[in-house]
Amino acid sequence: MALELTVNGSKQSVEADPESPLLWVLRDHLKLVGTKYGCGAAQCSACTVLLDGTPTWSCQMTAADAQGHEITTVEGLARGDELTAVQQAWIEEDVAQCGYCQAGQILTATELLRRSPNPTDAEISDAMERHICRCGTYIRIRKAIHLAAAKIKAGAKA
Repeated sequence: MALELTVNGSKQSVEADPESPLLWVLRDHLKLVGTKYGCGAAQCSACTVLLDGTPTWSCQMTAADAQGHEITTVEGLARGDELTAVQQAWIEEDVAQCGYCQAGQILTATELLRRSPNPTDAEISDAMERHICRCGTYIRIRKAIHLAAAKIKAGAKA
């Protein structure tokens, strides 16, 4: 069955089972492999995408249910070589070790900074609490979010 999805600003027609998790359609059909499979049970948040700007677990949403919504994956943040403030801060703070959880973390941080341009530590903890980082880079994640907030305040793209 043909599904019509809007991914990273582009309309896509995908031949896939409508009951397939969005995660697998993104990875297997659209080759957007930044979104990761971690647990398949909405416990780790490695599969996070933005659905109409809201962090959403793509392992728990069917591809059919994603139709009519704007889906943003980590691949959709940068414009060419121009990284967002969040992506730049992630690099500057050397957040990633294995990197497996980072796409979901970056997307959630991006949404947080759109909603709260100067978040407190408590707001960061609340927004990021469902993300599991097996490498334990939580302190660097918090620092990167604060750095990204400062970059955005100075005029960088969120």
